[in-house]
Amino acid sequence: MQLPRTIVLFAALLCSASALAKEGEFNPKPEIVARLAALKPNEAALLGDASVIGDFNDTARKYQLDKTGPRGRDFTIKMCWAPDRRRVLYCGANHAVPHRINDVWEFDLPSLTWSMLYAPDLPRGYTDLGVDTSDVVFRDGILYTKRGGPAVIAHTWWGLTYDPKRKALLFMNTWVTKKKQAVADLGGDPEELYEGPPLWAFFPEKRTWKAFKAGKPYPRAIFGGMLEYLPELGSSIWHANNWQMRSTWLHDFEKDTWRDLKANDGDAKAFQEHAPQPEQIGYHDPKRKLLVIHRHYDTHHYDIEGNRWTKVLSGNKDDGKTPYGHDARSVFYGDPVSGHGLLVQFQTNTLWAYTPDEPAWKKLKPQGDPLPDGKKRLAYIDPASNVVVVIDRTKVWAFRYRNP
Repeated sequence: MQLPRTIVLFAALLCSASALAKEGEFNPKPEIVARLAALKPNEAALLGDASVIGDFNDTARKYQLDKTGPRGRDFTIKMCWAPDRRRVLYCGANHAVPHRINDVWEFDLPSLTWSMLYAPDLPRGYTDLGVDTSDVVFRDGILYTKRGGPAVIAHTWWGLTYDPKRKALLFMNTWVTKKKQAVADLGGDPEELYEGPPLWAFFPEKRTWKAFKAGKPYPRAIFGGMLEYLPELGSSIWHANNWQMRSTWLHDFEKDTWRDLKANDGDAKAFQEHAPQPEQIGYHDPKRKLLVIHRHYDTHHYDIEGNRWTKVLSGNKDDGKTPYGHDARSVFYGDPVSGHGLLVQFQTNTLWAYTPDEPAWKKLKPQGDPLPDGKKRLAYIDPASNVVVVIDRTKVWAFRYRNP
């Protein structure tokens, strides 16, 4: 006798979650797993409130992170799925209010748990290292904290990605901090400051940070660029298309070197016309071997094998059929079942689907519980449970686009 699909999916989710759970931390809740398994296509449900765990320090408690979790942070709303951990990772800073801190978090859906992987060092200022710099050291041209974390902490924009090959969260950590003045204040030589791209890696398993220090040639680390791991290339690209830099570069993790891919056959005019500009959001589509990127009302594809950017759609705010894509106001991830893109637009509190093959956008109308409407939300796609997840403080909402 063939078991109903809901029962099969429930068993699979429960077994996989249990196998990866850490004793005493990520124990899947049967009622949550069952609710996820029972979701129908185009159905949404409020799952409840997440618990918040971690080794909280004074900085974390000062900002009540032990109660709220990280919350969304201005231009820092991208989350990165870690397939080996079957959880999603998050880090990055607010604009300044209420804090600028370098904490790192992990969220586990089956147990509804926020876990702080790296408690924050002391809070930093907007253009300086903050009131208390006693935890900062200048070493080998880099500003570190004494625990090894980044003393300068930035927005992530779309410059955050997960490298499953190296099991590392990668972050292009560029900010307006007056680094030379900070180095001088610490008694160091400002001329020794490394001025290349501030790429950092965080290793969730070890809960440690690593700073890269590549030699020239290297790309410019502008605000609002895009960092994305591409399995076809075995590493991550850094991309920008504005007056500061018009190119797509590939990073070699082991050698710590950069290479300009000369996309669009090195044709500067074609690149400028077809490649997305900063404030872009997007995802990697392994089925079609594409990067699918949306920026404001324009949609772009990057053919990985062909090394070519193409603007495939140009919409506008009045057409009623194109969402607004912006790295501080919306997120855009790939659906693991269809390869379609799913965009959560926080300003309008709407959900959109993108079909790369047509190409076309469609505004979705989920059945069930409404999308949370808080001001500091986060969202991601959970491939293990096949749902879009929106988190408002600790309130967790899930939506199923399609069945497997």
